[in-house]
Amino acid sequence: MKHNIATLILAAGWGTRMQSNLPKVLHKVAHQPLLSWVLNAAETLAPVRQIVVVRPGMDQVKEIIGNAHIVLQEKGEGTGAAVMAARPTLEDFKGDVLVLFGDTPFITPETLQCLVETRRSASNPAVVIVGFKPEDPAEYGRIVMNAQDQIERIVEYKDANDTEREIGLCNSGVMAIDGSCLFELVDKLTSNNAKSEYYLTDIIEHARKMGRHCTVVEASEEELMGINSRADLARAELEAQTQLRGAALAMGVTLIDPDSVYLSYDTNLGKDITIGPNVVIMPGVEIRDNVIIHAFCHLEGAKIEEGAIVGPFARLRPGTEIGRDVRIGNFVEVKNSQFEAHSKANHLSYIGDAHIGKKSNIGAGTITCNYDGINKSKTILGENVFIGSNSALVAPVQIGNGAIVAAGSVVTNNVAENALCIARSRQIEKPNGAQIYREQHKKERSNVTLMTVVDNDRPQSNN
Repeated sequence: MKHNIATLILAAGWGTRMQSNLPKVLHKVAHQPLLSWVLNAAETLAPVRQIVVVRPGMDQVKEIIGNAHIVLQEKGEGTGAAVMAARPTLEDFKGDVLVLFGDTPFITPETLQCLVETRRSASNPAVVIVGFKPEDPAEYGRIVMNAQDQIERIVEYKDANDTEREIGLCNSGVMAIDGSCLFELVDKLTSNNAKSEYYLTDIIEHARKMGRHCTVVEASEEELMGINSRADLARAELEAQTQLRGAALAMGVTLIDPDSVYLSYDTNLGKDITIGPNVVIMPGVEIRDNVIIHAFCHLEGAKIEEGAIVGPFARLRPGTEIGRDVRIGNFVEVKNSQFEAHSKANHLSYIGDAHIGKKSNIGAGTITCNYDGINKSKTILGENVFIGSNSALVAPVQIGNGAIVAAGSVVTNNVAENALCIARSRQIEKPNGAQIYREQHKKERSNVTLMTVVDNDRPQSNN
């Protein structure tokens, strides 16, 4: 099953309706490019060749295709022309060629496996098409079947008559083709149609003339959703989030308000996690068992160990590692820092480029001053350290085990183990100073009022 397969992914469309300088297949759903979704599904078949067809100028596509081979389609003359462009890389290939589309992110490995199995069945069809029955067939190409339940032909909407447009079975364009006859069929294509393009689907007619039959496998409309506009992209995002949320719920995650939680394609979740409303999870996040993520948190590139509590209104940025039973509270931002087990930063703090030891506590308003305008430096706290509120830890600096930093301190030097660090101005108190201040302020206000009255009594100029 998983050998002698080549995947040919058509990704040459610029997607003019996207109104973007970015190639259509690089737009993202659940933070992953459309093309990457398709590549990942195709890789489950372990293809011996992976080919991606693009237009000249789509250099950005090369950055995400891994080991796949790039083929250039010089002109946009249809799907048949795209396959013709791949001739140098496939002409000697005799296995099964799967033609996929870079803008259909939800094609599943199960459908691809069914496609290959049907192509390799005893009846040995030359071509197997993936069809679907949408609620509104709109302008999809129609699959015309014969009495033997074989494909007679596929007709594009613009070329279809009224009877053919009544057919509910539509063509997705995804297909498996017997590689031994692929280019024999493709060479027979012409552009004699309403769009003056080479339709790959016309190989059905030519296969039948060769005495080979063609058949269809069906998939859902959602799975075969294609992306052609920003509106389509928004619908795809909704579908992706629906799938991701459903998978999370099935795995034992509690979503208090599922529709307001946004997950990423690679979100890694354990069991008995609770996620509050309006939480956004970007790529690279791992959350272990029994974690609570309160409302309005934003997580990206972070690892959260078992039993931790995060938020509400917390931001975890890339490189953050939250240890077991750690508490990260409201309006705390953490970047590229490690919190060891049982440590806390409960309120209004910024912790960047830091290592926080076990059972340490960071008071409200504390910041690590990690950037001096040129370099970023590290702050290291030992175990059982207490940092008082509104302290500034100016990196590079180390706070030893058991040390206490007094509230309001600006720490610029290392602090020894079990030391008490007080790095602030000495408090000054002036007896009756408050009363003197108020009387002086009252006198100044009276003088201002008197001057205003005098000015108003002066005669006005005739000018």
